[in-house]
Amino acid sequence: MRSTVRWALQHGLPRALMRRAAAGGDLQARLLADPTTAAAEDPFLLHDEVRAQGPVIRGRLTYLTATHSVVRDVLRSDDFRAGNISAVFPWPLNRLNDWAQDARILHPIEPPSLLAVEPPEHTRYRRQVSRVFTARAVEALRPQVQALADGLLDDLLAAGPTSEIDLVADYATLLPVAVIAEILGVPAAERAEVLGYGAGAAPSLDMGLPWREFRHVDASLRAFDAWLGRHLQRLRRDPGDDLLSQLVTLTDDGERLSETELRATAGLLLAAGFETTVNLLSSGVELLLRHPDQVAVLRTDPSLWGNAVEEVLRMESPVQLTARSAVRDTEVAGMAVPAGQRVVTLLGGANRDPAVFTDPHTFDVARSNAREHLSFSGGRHFCLGASLARMEGEIGLRALFERFPDLQLGAPGARRHTRVLRGWQQLPVVLGAPSRGEATALPGPPSD
Repeated sequence: MRSTVRWALQHGLPRALMRRAAAGGDLQARLLADPTTAAAEDPFLLHDEVRAQGPVIRGRLTYLTATHSVVRDVLRSDDFRAGNISAVFPWPLNRLNDWAQDARILHPIEPPSLLAVEPPEHTRYRRQVSRVFTARAVEALRPQVQALADGLLDDLLAAGPTSEIDLVADYATLLPVAVIAEILGVPAAERAEVLGYGAGAAPSLDMGLPWREFRHVDASLRAFDAWLGRHLQRLRRDPGDDLLSQLVTLTDDGERLSETELRATAGLLLAAGFETTVNLLSSGVELLLRHPDQVAVLRTDPSLWGNAVEEVLRMESPVQLTARSAVRDTEVAGMAVPAGQRVVTLLGGANRDPAVFTDPHTFDVARSNAREHLSFSGGRHFCLGASLARMEGEIGLRALFERFPDLQLGAPGARRHTRVLRGWQQLPVVLGAPSRGEATALPGPPSD
């Protein structure tokens, strides 16, 4: 009963409203409900339409912006907070939605997830994670990430130069899963299981799921939570050198996370640690193979690989949108936004704002301000794993293109059918003959 009510309020009702509004031309509804303009296809022209109508527009359910300066300011503003979907409902439906929640399911955009809480809870959670997930700890992983990438590329050699492989399944997924599994102490024998949970739960960030998909997502979240509970117990009994073991065994009682808080935080680190990076790698490969002139630029100047990753993040943000709820009556770009109303910030649209990026739909690995993208969100919810994602993207892409200089696109690929997350479900490629030279390890960042 509760799950039916939860689906009806969070998916069924918004889905019906969006379909009706899309038929009337509502831009937000078209983005969410029209398959010809959904993120699974090409949302960027629609983002341009949103921006052309003004820095902030009123959609059927929320406010909407694709303007870089406005997105940046909303993400940083104390007038807004992260919140769940119930913020868009009238008060009686909010109460009903609260009643329908299943405490056994830790949802990535529901408290106590880091994505859905604010200070003081958010400050405490983030401080705990930051104590073990430091920039130095991440940078120390560089040789390990390089070795993992090289090992996976060694395995691809068995396919032969003329064979077609699925770049997503055979490389873009395996590298970040291996990295985050090492960081969080996941046994090698259980990585495929965790990957399955991640794939099943990925649509949980979307609104308007069909009933069958909603049930599958719920089942995946529940199974993942059960596995995570067992994993944390194992680390308590036999902690390793991994970062999650350090988080589990912290002894400061005034700061230590509760069991529920720990599961929510560890689950988010695990899922976010590979889901978005899979998208970064697959989108990067597809963009580079469609723009061989840019691959030539990188071969001439390999020092641009780090900037190339920033340009991939700008062009194909792995997370396309996020939302904030107004905590008080406020104003955004001259438009009044009442307390409790949500503003959906289109990260993918902000990243192609011509006021910031010249020729924004052009892929340019040497773009001087590519790093000004907002793909890692902003403010207190800036992505904790940004440094790790950047490093994995740089190592993973450079190692692949240096090992297989004749890499080509194969049969047509298939994008993920999700609106919030953007990437490739399948990306067939033909490897071509491998390079005769030795794999080149990436240099570390310059010292201060």
